[in-house]
Amino acid sequence: MNNKWVVYLLALAVFLIGTVEYIISGIIQMVAAELSVTTSAAGLLVTVFALAAAIGAPVIIAITINADRKSVLGIFILSSLMIYVSHSFKMILVTRMFQGLSGGVATVVAMAVATRLAGVQHRGRAIGIILMGLSGSLVLGVPAGTFLSELLGWRTLFIVIGLLTLIPLLAVYRKVPSIRERSAVTLGMQLSILKDGKIVLALMITLLYIGAYSTLFTYITPYLKANAELSAAELSGILFAAGICSFIGSRIGGVVADTKGSKFTIYFGLSLQAVMLFMLSMVNGWLPGVIVMIMLWMVATWATSPAQQLYLVTRVPRSPDIALSVNTSFIQFGFALGSGIGGAVMSRTSVEVLGWAGFFIVLLALLLAIGLFAGARKAGQERQSERM
Repeated sequence: MNNKWVVYLLALAVFLIGTVEYIISGIIQMVAAELSVTTSAAGLLVTVFALAAAIGAPVIIAITINADRKSVLGIFILSSLMIYVSHSFKMILVTRMFQGLSGGVATVVAMAVATRLAGVQHRGRAIGIILMGLSGSLVLGVPAGTFLSELLGWRTLFIVIGLLTLIPLLAVYRKVPSIRERSAVTLGMQLSILKDGKIVLALMITLLYIGAYSTLFTYITPYLKANAELSAAELSGILFAAGICSFIGSRIGGVVADTKGSKFTIYFGLSLQAVMLFMLSMVNGWLPGVIVMIMLWMVATWATSPAQQLYLVTRVPRSPDIALSVNTSFIQFGFALGSGIGGAVMSRTSVEVLGWAGFFIVLLALLLAIGLFAGARKAGQERQSERM
């Protein structure tokens, strides 16, 4: 794959964006305690980021058609630094909105540029590398950030992340050509792909399996602590292992999607997610079993993502940027949906029920996938019979 170093550079930027988005999962109880809000209320910091990225990113992409989008990383850095001086919960919610807007646009642009640089035969791998940036934020960002927050304070962590983002920002400005759309991508064009019923089904699958993931992962810290007394180092270690599994899943998913096809990979990923969430709920209270199920669940979830993105790119081959932009919005809607459902479940029942909630959501995603591909197979058979 040509220009691989550029793809990895873009993945680094996405890694830092992902760290800022997901770090709340590791420090949610610290944030809630300092801001004097409940844990479920602190989960809104995930919801607001995700909704801003989901709704705002397509709009910003549409109105910045002729602009060089490298500048969004600069806005992301400023919003990360603002967290340090935001001392009220409402102010931090607003700041998280700007983080979601800038981070969402940067992620979409990074993925679109990566697919252009990779060539048709390596698009799945390129998407997998960018997603490795996101999963890498779970490998290093969340566990390291959780540990550092115990030592330095969670606000200081955002200062560190903001400064680190200067590295890809400066490198992108010096080495990467102007990041502009080859042709106008209006909001209407982005919404137009929703006229395709198969794309709508695929986007609903994205919404649901990410929603299932976010339902549990947003509150993974209190979930793990409900199963055993864990120190900060032990919790960081478990999150680090989970992040490695997500990293492995992204890599496996990209390669398998290129070799076996997106359909096979999506079926495999969703099925394994459902099985692991079911088993996780069955072994609740036994920490070793919980950890094993979480690790396999992370592999399955992140292996699904490259295949899902590749399927949508192949459905809209002339406008892959549009497909990736809309799918990224549905990913963020999924994070918002899941964090909201998880917060509601926690406030009404207990944290131990989150695994069951995730299981039923991903099971629905699997049923939609069966309907999507069964419909596609039937349509293909009908076209073949018409030719005969």
